[in-house]
Amino acid sequence: MNFNEKKKKVAFANKKIKDAFEKLKKQDPKLYNFISRAINDLKKDPFCGILIPKKLIPKQYKNKFNIDNLWKYNLPNAWRLLYFIIGDKITIISVILEWLPHKKYERKFQY
Repeated sequence: MNFNEKKKKVAFANKKIKDAFEKLKKQDPKLYNFISRAINDLKKDPFCGILIPKKLIPKQYKNKFNIDNLWKYNLPNAWRLLYFIIGDKITIISVILEWLPHKKYERKFQY
C-alpha cells in the first residue's frame, strides 16, 4: 500500500490537549481556526510540517510520549503546532502535542 492509499488521521496526544483546543473556539477563535486549518492539512499530508532533528527533541516529549520523531507546523502570527507521527501499513496518524507562540517555542528548544 502506497502513501496515497493510506488513511490519514489526526489525534490529540491526550484529552487535556483536545479540551484545550475545544476551549479555543470561544477564547481565541482566530487561533482555533489556524489550528483547524493545520489539522485539515495534516489529514491530507502528515509530512507537510518540518521534521525536527532527533537530537533537538525535548526530553519531556521523549519521556512523556515515548516518541522518536517530532514535527513543527508553522501557524500564522508566529505560532507553532508540534506533533509526531505514528502509523502502520494502513493508517498514518498525526498526534498533536501542543501549540505555542514562537517565543515559548524558542525557549523550549533553546534557540
